[in-house]
Amino acid sequence: MSLRRVPAVLVVAVLVASCTTQQPQPAPTASPTTTASPTPDPKALEKFTQQELAWGACESSADKAFDCAKLTVPLDYLKPDGETISIGVLRHKTKNTGRRIGSLVLNPGGPGGSGVSAAARIAKSRPAAALAERFDIVGFDPRGVGTSEPKLVCLTDAERDADRAEDSESDSTPGGIAKQLTDARAYAAKCAERTKHGKELLANIGTRDVVRDLDVLRSALGDEKLTYLGFSYGTQIGTAYAEAYPDKVRASLLDGAVDPELDTAESLVTQMAGFQNTFAEFGKWCAAREDCALGRDASAVTKAFQDLVRPLITEPVPAGARKLSFEDAITGTSAALYSQDAWKFLNEGLAELKRGSGKTLVALADNYYGRETDGRYTGILDVYFAVRCVDSTRIADRRVIEGAHQRMLQGAPFLAGGTPDMSELDICSVWPVPATSEVHKPDIDGLPKPLVISTTDDPATPYASGVNLAEDLKGALLTFEGAQHTVFLEGNECVDKAGIAYLTDGELPAPDTRCS
Repeated sequence: MSLRRVPAVLVVAVLVASCTTQQPQPAPTASPTTTASPTPDPKALEKFTQQELAWGACESSADKAFDCAKLTVPLDYLKPDGETISIGVLRHKTKNTGRRIGSLVLNPGGPGGSGVSAAARIAKSRPAAALAERFDIVGFDPRGVGTSEPKLVCLTDAERDADRAEDSESDSTPGGIAKQLTDARAYAAKCAERTKHGKELLANIGTRDVVRDLDVLRSALGDEKLTYLGFSYGTQIGTAYAEAYPDKVRASLLDGAVDPELDTAESLVTQMAGFQNTFAEFGKWCAAREDCALGRDASAVTKAFQDLVRPLITEPVPAGARKLSFEDAITGTSAALYSQDAWKFLNEGLAELKRGSGKTLVALADNYYGRETDGRYTGILDVYFAVRCVDSTRIADRRVIEGAHQRMLQGAPFLAGGTPDMSELDICSVWPVPATSEVHKPDIDGLPKPLVISTTDDPATPYASGVNLAEDLKGALLTFEGAQHTVFLEGNECVDKAGIAYLTDGELPAPDTRCS
């Protein structure tokens, strides 16, 4: 799955479905990276770092509180005189200019999440009011995403619908595995063929290059040092930026941390165990309700769930004008585990499935995949795969891949029969460009202490990941006791107060601080 969070309220028919929120969208974690290629020449990049942004009205919003611009950056930083691309940027200027600190630049996660959409939402949210008083809130769409150009294109909307309806990932026979590999090669080829600049963009779309774009943006905003807020995959960007430019960091708040020392296979195995843990918490919550669709025995919810969804492998059920497949049921369920606010919708969806309808679960899956109500897809999943496949050393050994698949299911038995992104390792094993980064333990000198927030029952980035990242970055750890993915600026007074004090005044919470 991609590293996204489900919004607190979801609606498509009965749900509120929107990917234009602060929350990173559901997906497995990727590992912080290090640049494996030569360092770009700063002198040759001056025409980019010294550019003036032409702020104007935003196409994505009629709200006059926001202005937007396009940041010009090299397609390949080692070819600064070559092709250029543009990065979409949105800004909410603080009205309190006398107390302005600078810009607060954020990333909501993914890979593939829109920082433009996230900044627009956060800047107007009540929990962020104190930040909007002191900072210009700035969001950017990373390469290939949203308002940035060119946009990464792999599958058409119709092809994505067809892919979701097919349960080939549940087929673990030799023939089924061979078909998945054939599909993976075809998918990778379409990404290269349908995207402007093709393989060259794919080779320069990873975190290594997003970090370089972020530093150009910092300079163009006129900030001597970066104040950064990253959720989920955004913590990976923050870590990589700190490694590349430690002397240019003012403050960095990282919420929902990615473990910097796990490769793709290990991060997926770890994440699946996190999902099982959160599913068990959902089961306890559900079993305490008289209307629990999985019954009143919390110890039996995994079996009850499997008994309910496994028949979908051969017999999808109606979902309005569409059908609910097994994979969509798994995806919709996993997506709902990102926030306790979505658990009631998951229970309703499972109860609905008992009655032979899959409408709610399809809506939850649509939110995960970035499918709009008109049938168009935002493309978040394509960017997710493209970044993941260049952010970590390729795993091509089938024994390692199949071993990882088995461990994923052992750690998350509620997903037995297939998981939404079992194909991720397959896709990356045949990706048309090499990796540009590698997994490693960060070792940074001279970095101002970051603040890492980690949630005890986080399904996507397990609690230990935040503990490890805080230790690796020699930063402070703030623990939130809850079952969700990321928490800052969602209204928890304890967390928000600590995070805002850090970003504005550099005050770190006391060691071992816990919020609930």
